[in-house]
Amino acid sequence: MLPDEPPQPSASVAAPAALVEAAPAAERPERMNRSAVLWVALAIFAQESVWNFYDAQVPAQLRQFVSSATVIGLIMGLDTGLGVIIQPWTGLISDRLARSRTGRWPIVVAGACVAAVPFALIPWATGLPMLMLCIFAFGLTANSFKGVTETLVSDYVAPQQRGRAQGFIKAGVSLTIIVSALISLLVVDHSLKAAFAIPPVLMVVMVTLSYCFLGRRHPTALRREDTGTRTGTGTDQADPFSSPWAVLKDLVREPSRARLLLMAGIFCFAGMWAALRSLTTPYGTEVLGMTRGAAGGIALPGAIAFLVCVVPLAYLSHRLGELRMIRYGIALFVAGLLVGFAEPTPAFTAASVAIASIGYAVFSVNGLVALWGLAPNNRVLGAYTGLYTVASASGMALGPALLGATVDLTGWRYMFLNAAVLGAVTFAVFTLVARRAGRPLAAAS
Repeated sequence: MLPDEPPQPSASVAAPAALVEAAPAAERPERMNRSAVLWVALAIFAQESVWNFYDAQVPAQLRQFVSSATVIGLIMGLDTGLGVIIQPWTGLISDRLARSRTGRWPIVVAGACVAAVPFALIPWATGLPMLMLCIFAFGLTANSFKGVTETLVSDYVAPQQRGRAQGFIKAGVSLTIIVSALISLLVVDHSLKAAFAIPPVLMVVMVTLSYCFLGRRHPTALRREDTGTRTGTGTDQADPFSSPWAVLKDLVREPSRARLLLMAGIFCFAGMWAALRSLTTPYGTEVLGMTRGAAGGIALPGAIAFLVCVVPLAYLSHRLGELRMIRYGIALFVAGLLVGFAEPTPAFTAASVAIASIGYAVFSVNGLVALWGLAPNNRVLGAYTGLYTVASASGMALGPALLGATVDLTGWRYMFLNAAVLGAVTFAVFTLVARRAGRPLAAAS
């Protein structure tokens, strides 16, 4: 259950973290609610199992109709670009539903059921217009609940435990990469239609299970938080964040610009990761001479490395601070890319993706938690998850196209080197964030 959390001012960078650190010890739970974390992780696992398979196999599906890597990267970015428009609104709506009897769950369950249909129809498309319709429909519906599912952790886990909870949740997410890779290896080359049917079925079943076991607890999950919020704060009487535009206005007017800089860093890192995931399968077929199914399985060692490292990285980040750990992760990410460029063989490419995956694991644990820590109060966490998605989805929309453009200029052989150069730019952005913030955003101890 969540304890009372005082509203956080937006005028300074250090204020939110300082308020959390100053919380009375009596209000800090000794242990996080592991049962709640498990079911939230299952819900996120459900949606990510679909997205990971989408990123691995839809580019190859597009290559049947499109030859340019730039165009493929741009199309792959269109679905995530929809999140820029959709998720801040659905996040704010979910913030209003969070204190109702059903909580955010109606958006999650309905969205999963609707999104499953266009996804399963992708391999049935016989032409580019039909394929684009399926891609657009899936992106529209899947983005409507993606950020809301990720915000569920804030409903059931106290603020000072969210970083650690994210570690366990991201470990569950890494399993979806393994599932995606196994489907690619075992099913794609035999029946593409069956392969595209498996992830949406998993999504619907697991989201339903999550709701059945966790949704019924929602009426009591935020009861104490609601009481504390209404006492002396006047939040319900005069909510300054009644629309996404009000949230954006507060974001832009924040004097230190720390949130904007953090979102810029999120944009860059998410773009790199999306580009690597979207173009690794074509890289495997073009440079390494692998079959489509085998190339889709390159991500498997990376998923295992992510799974093994993500929870220890979450605990280490709790001690060292989010921004510092993200910078270390970027450096490791770039090092992995250079390994892949140095030796273009299936074994070294798989090792390269594994190293890069560990670097990305650091970011995936800390990025959203850092942004939540800078939110002006705990009633806009869904909206701030939407802002996180605005930054990450924008990067995902442009990252594959940008890396694809460099591939068109230099050839597939230099893809990993080109990505490493973009990684160096990302490291520079997070260095600027750290300097403007004054110190790493540390989790409460």
